[in-house]
Amino acid sequence: MAYNESMVVVNGSQVSCIGHDWEDIPDFLGAKYGEVARRLDLSFNQLRSLKGLKAFSQLEELIVDNNLLGNDLRLPRLPRLHTLTLNKNQFTDIEALLEHLVEVTPALEYLSLLGNEACPNQLVSMDKDEDDYQRYRYFVLHKLTNLKFLDTRKVTQSERSEAEARGAFMKVVKPKNDQGFSPSAVMSTTASTQRAIDSSAMTSSD
Repeated sequence: MAYNESMVVVNGSQVSCIGHDWEDIPDFLGAKYGEVARRLDLSFNQLRSLKGLKAFSQLEELIVDNNLLGNDLRLPRLPRLHTLTLNKNQFTDIEALLEHLVEVTPALEYLSLLGNEACPNQLVSMDKDEDDYQRYRYFVLHKLTNLKFLDTRKVTQSERSEAEARGAFMKVVKPKNDQGFSPSAVMSTTASTQRAIDSSAMTSSD
């Protein structure tokens, strides 16, 4: 695909290239704007990889909504990045994504994953309900302890406390195509297991 610098919109430290069907990040973008960009918006393209981000070492905000990014996503270390939106991509494995973000985005405070199978709400399936979504929030907050906003909601202190206590048991299982498999049922079973553990502990202490 031919890349053209006229596709890029620059406003101070904000760099945008939206809706041009880019399949990857062209070399010229990092060479020209990597050192100055603090906010980068590459939404509504066809990106399957973000390898070209290595030059953007000072990046603080990254918006890559409506692309084709999936479980094989690998980001360079972005020590200043505090905002990341990955809405409407192809993520299904929430645990793998979160473990990667822990390694490469230590300053992350805002994350949005709406419209991915890994984020169980009604944007991806009418079978999901608020309980499914809340368990997902607990699991994400258990992994990314510095988050202040997740998707469209501010993180509350009660959520943070619940995530610390039980978030590890709220893992959202990667969706499969096997007939009869229900991610919601697995999340419910995981939560039920935790309740049983709590009940057993209380009985033992009596």
